[in-house]
Amino acid sequence: MPDSLIKLVNICKDYVNEDVVTKVLHHIDLEIKPGEFVAIMGPSGSGKSTLMHIMGFLDKPSCGQYFFKDKDVSVLDDDQLADIRNSEVGFVFQAFNLLPRTTVFDNVKLPMVYSHLKLEKEKIVNAIKSVGLYHRINNLSNQLSGGEKQRVAIARALVNDPAIIFADEPTGNLDSKSGKQIMEILQSLNEAGKTIVLVTHEQYTASHAKRIIKLKDGIVESDFRVEKQLVAKMEEELTK
Repeated sequence: MPDSLIKLVNICKDYVNEDVVTKVLHHIDLEIKPGEFVAIMGPSGSGKSTLMHIMGFLDKPSCGQYFFKDKDVSVLDDDQLADIRNSEVGFVFQAFNLLPRTTVFDNVKLPMVYSHLKLEKEKIVNAIKSVGLYHRINNLSNQLSGGEKQRVAIARALVNDPAIIFADEPTGNLDSKSGKQIMEILQSLNEAGKTIVLVTHEQYTASHAKRIIKLKDGIVESDFRVEKQLVAKMEEELTK
């Protein structure tokens, strides 16, 4: 297993619209190791979704190098990036992005279809079981609650056994109870060894992670491990 799953070196991102250049990310250096649970926080416009899109092979940086499993992927073309994305990455989005009027089973199998893999029913069923929705396996997506739809999205992200799962505001469209259940599922997946990168603006959602990276105006404002912060706070309370 590589020491680093993701390593970003001097990453920047500019968007050009005619003669207008909008600088979104400024010289980001970042490393994520296998098995981490990282939350990326920041206000709107801070660059957190852009950073996730680059790490998830949905976008390319304007400068810098991106190493994935110690391989420089900055030089790869779109088809090569798509191959890595399909085999190594799972995505969970705020809007669920399920196929309407399609069963839970058929939604979860989609990554296998896109990757041209042999459809393995056992893997699909196990992914659905892992999010507690086996009893809904034949239900249509429009028959599910918001929380259930997001659980289907997590199962879909898991089915190809990716190296990393990116969750972009996964609780944004959910009530607090459903949001708590989704975060508990992501926590349990991380405890089982999955690497998870979560993008959120909600402090409660981020508190489930083990490491929090805060962006502001396209730069890393802070990067700390949650356990260390909690220990420091406890020690501070004891000395009062």
